[in-house]
Amino acid sequence: MTAAASTQDNVLYTGRTHTIGGRTGASRSDDGRLDIALTRFGTVGTGTNPEQLFAAGWSACFMGAMARAAQTVGVRLPDDLAVDAEVDLVQGPDGFALAARLKVSVPGVDRDKALAIVEGAHQLCPYSKATRGNIAVDLSVA
Repeated sequence: MTAAASTQDNVLYTGRTHTIGGRTGASRSDDGRLDIALTRFGTVGTGTNPEQLFAAGWSACFMGAMARAAQTVGVRLPDDLAVDAEVDLVQGPDGFALAARLKVSVPGVDRDKALAIVEGAHQLCPYSKATRGNIAVDLSVA
């Protein structure tokens, strides 16, 4: 049921949260740095939802992976680098699933190099690795 990290892997960080109430509840990290209300999508409320949280986490992680990928091709990423992430909750014949789009803006970087960096980041990013083969993912460079 669970997949443990290899005994040879070095755990760098573990994020911990406690969630109550599901999509209409709240979630708080053990260190208190995250303390959010959850609101079901399409309803009135001030909370966020799992899809937005996943999109935020993935896009932030992806930008870190882009920095690593850019080093391998000798490119300095611009300060105004941006990733717009969209995560869909979809319902199909087998139930609910996710689909995602990452739209990357790399101003001032040659398009071919930007594409190489994005593809390299997709190979490096832990979120990309976790979703690979499990959900539909579309990558694009603006």
